[in-house]
Amino acid sequence: MNHADAALFALNASRDYGLKIAGHLGIPLADHEEREFEDGEHKARPLQDIRGKDVFLVQSLYSDPQQSVNDKLCRLLFFIGALNDAGAARITAVLPYLCYARKDRKTQPWDPTTSRYTAQLLEGVGVDHVVTLDVHNLAAFQNAFRCTTDHLEARDLFADHFAPRLADERVTVISPDVGGIKRAELFRRTLNERLSQPATSAFMEKGRSGGVVTGDALIGDVAGRTAIIIDDLISTGTTIARVVHGCQQRGALRVYAAAAHGLFVGDAPAVLADPYLDKTVITDTIPPFRLPADVAGAKLTVLDAAGLFAKAVERLHGAFVRA
Repeated sequence: MNHADAALFALNASRDYGLKIAGHLGIPLADHEEREFEDGEHKARPLQDIRGKDVFLVQSLYSDPQQSVNDKLCRLLFFIGALNDAGAARITAVLPYLCYARKDRKTQPWDPTTSRYTAQLLEGVGVDHVVTLDVHNLAAFQNAFRCTTDHLEARDLFADHFAPRLADERVTVISPDVGGIKRAELFRRTLNERLSQPATSAFMEKGRSGGVVTGDALIGDVAGRTAIIIDDLISTGTTIARVVHGCQQRGALRVYAAAAHGLFVGDAPAVLADPYLDKTVITDTIPPFRLPADVAGAKLTVLDAAGLFAKAVERLHGAFVRA
């Protein structure tokens, strides 16, 4: 990728991830400045001329001990505005983890649809394109944005990871709820291209009311098989724990969990430490900083998704140059 007509920025909170993407592309990160003020306000600006350039900005939107998710979103919005004022020809927000994507519909009277408001905020400051990975509800994500978007998926990464380890085993791919069946089916088909015998499907009954998850019926055969639970993210781990318990009750030999994003809040460390859950596999969109080192070391595998974003950036910039 020729960076003469492009620039790749990463805000400080996502600098490490930006460096990974830049490494895949073989280009340096563009220089910028972020300043903090005593009253909690802040500013950010590019430190190089970007007029007429194709600009990419990396920021993964999750809370950590230094910045809340809202801090990161606010900084992202302000920097996009500064890039626009500096004359960027096109601005692409590269968001490895997109915040508020789970609040995509009204479940109670007068509920907000925060995923749509987030899209409106990004578009309001002038973003032209958004790239993210494995959102909770693809249709809701695509409908929320009026600008162009790219939705990347981690299923090839997961299939490449599991296939050599489970090549000769009888495998069942499990969706933890009805809403995730399509995601699980796409992963199962991708995995089958790499296995010697086809994996089967299963899904778990799930209901939620007032924050309480119910339902324990597992539809599909897992007895004597290796189960892979596939989901978009792991938050508290409650959903995964229910499926692991269901697999244990029904005679699965081994159980793995795979999700693009690992938030690991609340009791998630205890869920991952469950001896019946062999391994949990995630991507690196969110560092697993909330997990104790012993749990992460023994029970967690983190796959590099930065290459997926690098390929998307390269493809998008190629189209920009040809236009």
